[in-house]
Amino acid sequence: MTGGGAEGARKQIRVFLVDDHEVVRRGVAALLETEDDMTVVGEAGTAEQALSRIPVVLPDVAVLDVRLPGGSGVQVCREIRSDHPEIACLMLTSFADEDALYDAVMAGAAGYVLKQIHGADLVGAVRTVAAGGSLLDSGSTGAMLERLRGAQAEPDPLAELTPQERQILDLIGEGMTNRQIGERLYLAEKTVKNYVSALLAKLDLKRRTQAAVLVAELRGRRY
Repeated sequence: MTGGGAEGARKQIRVFLVDDHEVVRRGVAALLETEDDMTVVGEAGTAEQALSRIPVVLPDVAVLDVRLPGGSGVQVCREIRSDHPEIACLMLTSFADEDALYDAVMAGAAGYVLKQIHGADLVGAVRTVAAGGSLLDSGSTGAMLERLRGAQAEPDPLAELTPQERQILDLIGEGMTNRQIGERLYLAEKTVKNYVSALLAKLDLKRRTQAAVLVAELRGRRY
């Protein structure tokens, strides 16, 4: 690298690559290493390796495959960003998955690009997130905001329940009788019956079978 002034010495962007396919890692590394302002400082093929190696080298950007053995790139992003918010995470995936995109953004990812991206665009994406920018197109951002607004507007159906009532509701969802619940929680069967009556009234339900169905629905929505 030549040039004695500040313009002649561009700041190096330190990049860490996470992908379970060695060929993909080598290809991306070779692409980035041709740039005079980029250095690949480490690689990992699993979520566990990534979580142990990234904090050691502290890159500027972590390029993460969404799907990894032993976890996911989203999980890695969430944990890394929690401990090292200065590290920008760029998700790289083969699939245009709206749920994965949503999870990645909620985990703190700065960008989400498909592996079909052109090499020059990937280099540009790394530079963008390294500089603190976001790499989400307007369509994706709009859909994300709508989903977030919907999640915030949706009321918590169990908000009025006490912690004890929530626990009993969960056990109802497991098919337990009042006696079994009482044995599990060390409560008298009559006490459990009173709790059940109270939680059914709060949920505007008439039968415990309806409560069991509600629990199943909430679990299906990852409540």
